[in-house]
Amino acid sequence: MNELLQLDLLASRYNYYAVVLLLGIGLYTVVESPNLVKKVIGMNVFQTGIFLFFITLAYRTGGNPPVVTEGGGPYVSPLPHVLILTAIVVGVSLTAVALALIVRIYSEYGTLDEETLEQLYYD
Repeated sequence: MNELLQLDLLASRYNYYAVVLLLGIGLYTVVESPNLVKKVIGMNVFQTGIFLFFITLAYRTGGNPPVVTEGGGPYVSPLPHVLILTAIVVGVSLTAVALALIVRIYSEYGTLDEETLEQLYYD
């Protein structure tokens, strides 16, 4: 009985596994990849993990939208959803600026490799 409860608990928390996986993949890509475009992709994957974490925390079983009606409830807090929408807009803007800078770096130096750019900077 106790093992069945543990299996059910593990199966019902799969969102947290996805969060950890996305954060790990994103962080690994940002730290280990020498390519600037891959770093931006890793940053977006990491950001998606954070979004999923906030959305998972905001989930409430049986919750209703926060429109007050007679007999409604329990209500879901709209704050995490608003924060995530704002973060998505900021993330898209940040990605656009980063890619514009990468295009400029490539047109100036002809490479996107971080180590080559460091060598060019110090020479």
